[in-house]
Amino acid sequence: MRKIVVFTGAGVSAESGLQTFRGADGLWEGYRIENVATPAAWHRDPEMVQHFYNLRRKACLAAQPNAAHQYLADLAKVEDVQIITQNIDDLHERAGSDRVLHLHGKITQSQSSIDPSAVYPIIGDTLTMEDRCERGAPLRPHVVWFGEAVPAMDEATTIAEEADVFIVIGTSLQVYPAANLLYHLKSDCKLIFIDPNATEYAVPAQTILIEETAVNSVPFLQNMLAK
Repeated sequence: MRKIVVFTGAGVSAESGLQTFRGADGLWEGYRIENVATPAAWHRDPEMVQHFYNLRRKACLAAQPNAAHQYLADLAKVEDVQIITQNIDDLHERAGSDRVLHLHGKITQSQSSIDPSAVYPIIGDTLTMEDRCERGAPLRPHVVWFGEAVPAMDEATTIAEEADVFIVIGTSLQVYPAANLLYHLKSDCKLIFIDPNATEYAVPAQTILIEETAVNSVPFLQNMLAK
């Protein structure tokens, strides 16, 4: 059985109504990224950071998986499918996918502000400054912020190296080190890049381009992967 690895980004979640993390104006819900998504922001104003992620968590929990999420979950019933996602929502899991590696963490979880390995589920959509880890430190969102290392990167690289088919959906490949996964593929790996502006990006020469949104790409993928 061939190994299909799917690398997803914000464009997949956007079709479920979730805003992409950084818009053209560098804002999300009126917040500047450097004020809410960096270690410095947490140290400067943790209450603002908690509020920002509480808003995002509420939006994520209210959103529903779309046809692209569902297709990938259904595909895994007949193929060896592994998802690597830059998204911090749980829409892949709620669609039924059970092999999902979150590169940038999960917004439905928290972590100790002094021990990143201490991770806890969040009940509901709100995390407060009174919520503490076992060592008494405040809990922060289980999200990789700008300037932080990506702990799951080595595992993602190993998964990419084993792919027979590597599908990129909903990411502009501008976030590193995640975008480097394309350069760890086997020489005979089939690379498929799905984006409404796919032809505008610098990708390896052998890449198959599908200029569609994630949802609209489903019929093309069904036909392509049936061959």
